[in-house]
Amino acid sequence: MAAVKDARRLVVKIGSALLVDRQTGKLRTEWLRALAEDVARLRARGTDVILVSSGSIALGRAELGLPASELTLEQSQAAAAVGQIELARAYAEALAAHGLRAAQVLVTLEDSADRRRYLNSRATLEQLLKLGVVPIVNENDTVATDEIRYGDNDRMAAQVAVTAGADQLILLSDVDGFYSANPAQDPDARRFEVIEAITPEIEAMAGDAGSGLSKGGMKTKLMAAKTAIAAGCDMAITEGSVLHPIQALENGANATWFRAQGDPQQKRKAWIAAMKPRGRVVVDQGAAGALARGSSLLAAGVLRVEGRFGRGDPLEIADEAGHVMGQGLTRYDAGDAGKICGLRSDRIEDVLGYPGRGPLIHRDDMAF
Repeated sequence: MAAVKDARRLVVKIGSALLVDRQTGKLRTEWLRALAEDVARLRARGTDVILVSSGSIALGRAELGLPASELTLEQSQAAAAVGQIELARAYAEALAAHGLRAAQVLVTLEDSADRRRYLNSRATLEQLLKLGVVPIVNENDTVATDEIRYGDNDRMAAQVAVTAGADQLILLSDVDGFYSANPAQDPDARRFEVIEAITPEIEAMAGDAGSGLSKGGMKTKLMAAKTAIAAGCDMAITEGSVLHPIQALENGANATWFRAQGDPQQKRKAWIAAMKPRGRVVVDQGAAGALARGSSLLAAGVLRVEGRFGRGDPLEIADEAGHVMGQGLTRYDAGDAGKICGLRSDRIEDVLGYPGRGPLIHRDDMAF
């Protein structure tokens, strides 16, 4: 079974009902401080941590005095705009107490479907983690063009886990796992310890019911699990209202683990390899040797590019003899890539007029 102590990169999703008191609409400060202690402990042992947090609408609703009943889209967006400031400040203060810096990252569910925005999000998260920052991710509800759906942050957390290449995702919820039926209604309902595959029978067990401010239900959690495990990321559902919820999970608290097949890097490379190439990049002998040793592809080792492609498109990587070595996702479009062929990295800005984006193709974006 997966164990939190084994995580290299961990995404934790926090529901509104855990973070915001239902009666007062105020932040559960003591709970957040305990969560920050958990995060600090994980960071101290070398685990990258990304938090995907709900709560901006719930906090903003209280600040604006909006009704507890269902809000209109415009009211929800206004509440999110106000609440997001308080939410970000609360996380920053809680983590600062442990010498950690927080970063606010606002994304949409559509970002992962657009390859360019996906690469931008991945690069930003990677850089933040490299700098030792804890990203706090939330959906950008203030610019939503569709109704804001409860449970979206479950799916958002899974997409963030995939984008960041996380090997574990934890959904902190108001339930302690996945049950065969609603345990509040069926005394014979049983909790699954581990789910190896999401079968039609498992899907049929999921209901829509939730509670309070967290109405995602099990269907959205199963959707999140499908996304996560398909990308090589284990996922857990566990009850999160206790203080130090991640530590509690490590110490054996009830949970359901959805087991992934393979690891995130293998799954990502398989995804890249399966793409239809939009062009080709031909490399010199030195670059071919460096690629074989696991290096990224620098512009200096490129002889020419072929085809019409945009940033983020898959390209074949071929040597001078025309042998295709593999393929990868380019960080430059065809026009700019053609201009920097053979150039050292320190000359790219002189030619393009803006600082280069590092390698033409990063080793993490290659499949051989």
